[in-house]
Amino acid sequence: MKNLFSYASLVALLAACSGPSQQEKAQAAADTPADTVPTAATAVELPVPYATESATKRSKVIGWPAGRTPVVPAGFTITEFAGDFNSPRWTYVTPNGDVLVAESNTVPTDTKKRIAAALKLDTSKSLKSTSANRITLLRDTNKDGKPDVRETFLADLNQPLGMLVLGNYFYVANTDALLRYAYQPGQTKITGPGQKILALPAGGYNNHWTRNLLASADGSKIYISVGSGSNVGENGMDKEVRRANILEINPDGSGERVYAAGLRNPVGMDWAPGTTTLWTAVNERDELGDELVPDYLTSVQQGAFYGWPYAYFGAHEDPRRKGEQPALVKKSVVPDVALGPHTASLGLAFYDQKTFPAKYQNGAFIGQHGSWNRSSFSGYKVVFVPFSNGRPAGKTEDFVTGFIANEDSKEVYGRPVGVTVLPDGAMLVADDAGNKVWRVSAAVAGG
Repeated sequence: MKNLFSYASLVALLAACSGPSQQEKAQAAADTPADTVPTAATAVELPVPYATESATKRSKVIGWPAGRTPVVPAGFTITEFAGDFNSPRWTYVTPNGDVLVAESNTVPTDTKKRIAAALKLDTSKSLKSTSANRITLLRDTNKDGKPDVRETFLADLNQPLGMLVLGNYFYVANTDALLRYAYQPGQTKITGPGQKILALPAGGYNNHWTRNLLASADGSKIYISVGSGSNVGENGMDKEVRRANILEINPDGSGERVYAAGLRNPVGMDWAPGTTTLWTAVNERDELGDELVPDYLTSVQQGAFYGWPYAYFGAHEDPRRKGEQPALVKKSVVPDVALGPHTASLGLAFYDQKTFPAKYQNGAFIGQHGSWNRSSFSGYKVVFVPFSNGRPAGKTEDFVTGFIANEDSKEVYGRPVGVTVLPDGAMLVADDAGNKVWRVSAAVAGG
């Protein structure tokens, strides 16, 4: 069958329906001054909106050739922990040390994207007609760094991502609901029925279907990340109820409140070691140019507003929402660490073990999936942000690289997403496009 559409043409059609005109771009650039926004780790110079044209550059995933792996710094080793998955997007370690892998992906809901998925026109492997919708259990019984038990832990889900063991329950965040199941440590599969304890808003822009979970230290609260249903509220804010937020609930699903708002697509969440401060990695908005808007890592202040959709990186008003909510623009919190524009910063894990060298201990690792809205590739790596006394303490550094095969031909081997620290001090990197989970270990234990 001859393809009647190309994925690029479908994207162009969609963009033509919602993008600003050249006159609107010029006016926005004239109205918006350049600024320099200091963060705790670096100083970030932000250009005016539309200083460059909004670009589209989608990767072509070619998979990992035999013998090739991602690249890690000297003193570290990276190996394949497990492979042969179907979009392994997120990992979680149970209290007894089992590794759970959520296999799920974007499933298009509109006609054009369904056609693209059916014809396999999306070479970046973000769009697929179906999702595996399962959680796989891996167990390394002999502690050799390779699992020797592999079981389907839970199946027939709906785009699962976040996982959590709390008390005698296992929780999983589907795109549209939070479920919990009876659970005992060591069991290799869930056999009992699940209970839906909270409905979640589903559908939306690109990959904002993911719902992550994190428990408070005392287990009294669960935090749920819910991304926006649009790029910048273009479908109306009545469609964004309970979205672009981190929600807080009790373990039984009651007592819901918005813990923090204005976070376009918060996915990774974690607690900074030795503190009670929640941090999140946020995937920011598109179509303001190559250098806007930086994705970011930020501490999350209870009750705070982080700008979306009216402002970005503090009180920088988005020209597409000009004059709508000046009070919210003014109160928008400046994030702590800029992670680069269009990196798709999604994964987050603080290093709370001791086997990595001292400089990495208590610091943050961020999985950057790579985005489409830049003329050159951004992301496609895991980066590290050093911390001291619970605060960012240095420049962001590349840590796991080598995912890009050839930028000129747009080829990549895989795309990193979730990052998880293991009890033995190694770190896992979920590669949903390469269908592998990688294990990073230190050659010599740190101190």
